[in-house]
This record gives sequence, structure tokens and C-alpha cells, in this order.
Amino acid sequence: GARRHDCRHEEGVRVGPVTPMPTFPLIEYADAPPEVREVFDDIKRTRNIPDVNNFWKALANHPAALKQVWEEVKQVMAPGALDPLTKELIYVAVSATNGCEYCTATHTASARNKGATQEQIAEALAVAALANKTNRLANGYRVPVDSGL
Repeated sequence: GARRHDCRHEEGVRVGPVTPMPTFPLIEYADAPPEVREVFDDIKRTRNIPDVNNFWKALANHPAALKQVWEEVKQVMAPGALDPLTKELIYVAVSATNGCEYCTATHTASARNKGATQEQIAEALAVAALANKTNRLANGYRVPVDSGL
């Protein structure tokens, strides 16, 4: 699960966010079976990084899911009709509105690495927040879809 967004106060002292215990252990490369190492190697090679991040280490508890998700990430996040930065900004906005602190943090870092400015990230978050608000209003009012759309 994601971290809680509230902070606890004990005896007037502010304490940081509560971090829940992971549901599964993180699988390190040295402890990984061959099929997991194969995916980890592909992630490291593709991203030119020395180690995979914690998401992949957690997903390695289910090697078939690890492989399937990584293949999908490579396909969907590759350059296409949308450039990689635009895809990352969408990922940041959706992750934030879904309340996934981990994905928001990692994809914000990835967007910055692809050249995103603070203004671009803030604007993507503002668009997502507005869309969520107007979506809820439209659903609440049960607004019929205009003819001709």
C-alpha cells in the first residue's frame, strides 16, 4: 500500500509519514532465480541503470507478472504517437490521483530526467485534479452526453 498522507503528532512533536510494512520481501539480484535475473538484466540494460528499483524487486515475488508487466512497460512507454516526456507526465498525474505515492515519486523523477520542468509537472497535476473534479460533478449530476459527440 501507499504511505499514509497524514502525520502523527506525539507529545507535540511532528512525526513523519507512516510507512507500512511491505506485503512481500524485496527480491535482490543475488537472491533472484534465473528467470527473475533475466528480467532484471533487461531492465538494467534498457534503462542503463546499475540496479532495478523497489517496484521490480517486489514484483519479482511473482516472476510471470514481473516479466509481463516489464514487457508492457517497454511497449507502452516507448516513443509513439506521444513522446516519452508526455507519457511520463500522464503517468505522474494518474499516479497522483490514484494516490500511489511510490509511482508518483518514481515517475516524477523519470519526467525530470526526461527534461520536465516544475511548471510542466505542476500543470499536469492541475489538469488531472480538474479532470477528477469535473468528472465527479458530471457523474453526480448524471449529465447526459451531448448529441453529436
